[in-house]
Amino acid sequence: MKNILLFTFSLILFPLFIFSQKEGKIITDYGKTYEVKKPDFKTDKENELKAVFDIGRTFKDSSKVNPLFNTAARYLNMHADAGIALEKLKVALVIHGSAANDILIDSEYKAKYGINNPNTKLIADLSKEGVQIILCGQTAAYRKILKENTLPEVQYALSAMTALVQLQNKNYRLINF
Repeated sequence: MKNILLFTFSLILFPLFIFSQKEGKIITDYGKTYEVKKPDFKTDKENELKAVFDIGRTFKDSSKVNPLFNTAARYLNMHADAGIALEKLKVALVIHGSAANDILIDSEYKAKYGINNPNTKLIADLSKEGVQIILCGQTAAYRKILKENTLPEVQYALSAMTALVQLQNKNYRLINF
């Protein structure tokens, strides 16, 4: 019986030792990744990797970082870990819909949810590393979000559709979850 329990316990814990998360090299407080040893599909380290994240929703727990913003941090971190230079990583977030609430300044976020915006530091960290943070102007108008009520890193666009098309015209690849 003791051996069976030990065996069962080891089956539960073993994957935790093999697949442990690690902090990123670029965005250290967010975007934890896993190491993938010897992938069959090789990562191109020579060409630019341009990605635009289409972020149109938020999640129920307003006390946590929007996981879609965190995905952009993961994108940067995992590619840096794979040996791709930061200069070759071009990233943009196009924010619309309910995700617009996640780029409000703390006072506005607090008025809406009763807490400071948990996304503030992540957005600042992403922007510091060259990530464009773009808000749909149509969403902003519909939701009555003034520019002065959004984080300073946020750029307004005519629309999310406009920003997505223009970035894709510049060879950014769409990532939509």
